[in-house]
Amino acid sequence: MSLKIVRIFLLLILTAGLGEWNKAFAQNIAGDTLKITIKEAEDRFLKNNLSLLAAQYQIDHEKAEIITASLFNNPEIGFENILYNPDTRKFFDMSYDGGQYTGLISQLFQTAGKRNKNIQLAKIGARQAGYEFFDLLRTLKYTLRTNFNKIYFQQASLDVYDQEISSLSTTLAAFKKQYAAGNIAQHELLRIQSQLYALQTEKNELQEDIDAAQYEFKLLIRVDPKVRILPLVGTLQPVKEKLARVPYKLLLDSAYNNRYDLKLAKGNVAYSDLNLRLQQAMAVPDITVSLTYDKYGSTVRDYTGLGINIPLPLFNRNQGAIKQAKIAIQSSKNNLERQQDEMESEIDQSFQAAFRLEKLEESFDPGFKNDFNHLIEEVTKNYQKRNLSLLEFLDFYDSYKTNVVQYNELQMNRMNSLEQLNFVTGTQFFNK
Repeated sequence: MSLKIVRIFLLLILTAGLGEWNKAFAQNIAGDTLKITIKEAEDRFLKNNLSLLAAQYQIDHEKAEIITASLFNNPEIGFENILYNPDTRKFFDMSYDGGQYTGLISQLFQTAGKRNKNIQLAKIGARQAGYEFFDLLRTLKYTLRTNFNKIYFQQASLDVYDQEISSLSTTLAAFKKQYAAGNIAQHELLRIQSQLYALQTEKNELQEDIDAAQYEFKLLIRVDPKVRILPLVGTLQPVKEKLARVPYKLLLDSAYNNRYDLKLAKGNVAYSDLNLRLQQAMAVPDITVSLTYDKYGSTVRDYTGLGINIPLPLFNRNQGAIKQAKIAIQSSKNNLERQQDEMESEIDQSFQAAFRLEKLEESFDPGFKNDFNHLIEEVTKNYQKRNLSLLEFLDFYDSYKTNVVQYNELQMNRMNSLEQLNFVTGTQFFNK
């Protein structure tokens, strides 16, 4: 076989590969495949995610604390009987003339509104558990959506690698036979072999990224680990959402109103304020009222007495707990200010990043992919006419893969930058 025939053979393989690349992204993945839209994924996530279920149980747990705080202290009852009466020589003598026993019933009454303050603290705790749940939901939903985008766009790029590796593998096998027959130079064989190894290495790195996203995505929606996820979003389309449609001030206001981690920080301030009032109330002594009956052991027979106990706050006035509560107030206020500063910085950074990606995406010619496909066809024709060398042809061949992968990565980053804005504002402004 002459060198000309070998080149024509290579040309036919490459042309077939390029035709495959122009097909829509819908390849079959080995093994069980779950084809799923983002809406279906979110429905599964809300229904099956174990972290969310655990957080819901925590809300119920905190609500039960309200019931506990609302309960009054139980009354206490006591009874004492003579063990041995030496006069009557009886154990546990309960006779009318010789028996002796006493009875006591008491009730603790909390003062200074301690019970109501504990109820209010329990209610704040239940609200805090709710805020933690929704903040967890916000975080996990962001992870779900960004992994969905990553799997989709990187799988589209992986398809390009599969096509190019398949073509080059076939070509390499043919070239090895021709090299053995002495029809081609060794440097041409090594060049294709080097190109193939580079592509396989790049593909493996990309596959590892996809596998990591698949792993996390499957955990979030709780499906069999052996199942492969195939995101369904249609053909690759430029992102339609534009930042100009959502003013920056609206993003900032939405974050202040809808960020549950910020509500959690505000709730911590309220909790600390109320806890200080409770600790100050704890310094006020509670009152214990008791009713006593003594049959024969007091100054009069059938003694009945009404008693009241009040601790004297001479030494322990809850000073330590009050000081700790004051420190907690200042700490929670500082934490709230820090979170507000961080939130504003996050919004600004995320907005600037999304704005840059939007401008970059707008700079791409909408007909870029079609123009590049046409260019590859022209390069193929020139190679067939021997106007290009093998190395030049392979460079153009590789540039096609590089540009498609970069364009997919740009689209993925653009989508995820908008998801980041949704995350930092706590509102689904984009990619609805």
